[in-house]
Amino acid sequence: MSTPTPTPAPTPTSEAAAPRGPVDASRTPRYAGFATFARLPRLDEVPAADVAVVGVPFDTGVSYRPGARFGGNAIREASRLLRPYNPAQDASPFALAQVADAGDIAANPFHIEEAIETIQGQAAELLGTGARLMTLGGDHTIALPLLRAVAAEHGPVALLHFDAHLDTWDTYFGAAYTHGTPFRRAVEEGILDTSALSHVGTRGPLYGKSDLSEDQRMGFGIVTSADVMRRGVDEVAQQLRERIGDRPLYVSVDIDVLDPAHAPGTGTPEAGGMTSRELLEILRGLAGCHLVSADVVEVAPAYDHAEITAVAASHTAYELTTLMTRQIAEAK
Repeated sequence: MSTPTPTPAPTPTSEAAAPRGPVDASRTPRYAGFATFARLPRLDEVPAADVAVVGVPFDTGVSYRPGARFGGNAIREASRLLRPYNPAQDASPFALAQVADAGDIAANPFHIEEAIETIQGQAAELLGTGARLMTLGGDHTIALPLLRAVAAEHGPVALLHFDAHLDTWDTYFGAAYTHGTPFRRAVEEGILDTSALSHVGTRGPLYGKSDLSEDQRMGFGIVTSADVMRRGVDEVAQQLRERIGDRPLYVSVDIDVLDPAHAPGTGTPEAGGMTSRELLEILRGLAGCHLVSADVVEVAPAYDHAEITAVAASHTAYELTTLMTRQIAEAK
């Protein structure tokens, strides 16, 4: 996919113009045709998009296994099997609002700071058209420029961060911008609403107990993967909804929140993670929240022999997109 071409600011999808949906699978086999997300139209094929699916093939910020730069297109390939009706949310997301694939943001793989500026700038352009973003990463470094762009539109946003790791460390080898630091930078920059921050699914060893105390000082609450297992998805989702309230919400999903049995294709796997069923059910439980944009990151397909990780990521993006389109339709 190519870098999205700036387009004139569109008007919202009108009732008279039904959204253009996916390619009809009864006429074109799912394995044929262009690999857009869910086989949806490209952004340049529709007058306006309410939700833009955009890839960011960037993984210069990883600290262990590389390869997430190939995640976005792996998710698109796995999304060929998605269908237009979502029974879990009783919604046809692509009929409720116009969703389109905006291609990829081509960021400099040799210069993190320049890449961050590029991602922020092009995300801002897409948001400026009135679209919400469903971003396919890429490593977790990209969450920082995406949050900057979203906060410029909405002010400081609530954050739900699904991840095995905290990603609030200060630096690695003196570098301030890595996939382990985006949310510390976001707190420092004042683009997060620190009264409504939560990690979900965290687990595994840390560098020290101070990792937790510093994270708490920044305002984060923590729901570990063990908490999800013991308390159940309904209770966890209710707790998250209460913490978020009606604030503008950004959801960031590192696919390593899932156990390696469900997501082997990722850069920093940790044992003891959530199941894909638990993740999807918690996301469905966020119905009614003011979800303004989201990302799914850290899919590294080279470590996965059967698209297991990309399939989980495509369904995760599908649920998040459904939440956004339901809200858009309800607001009309």
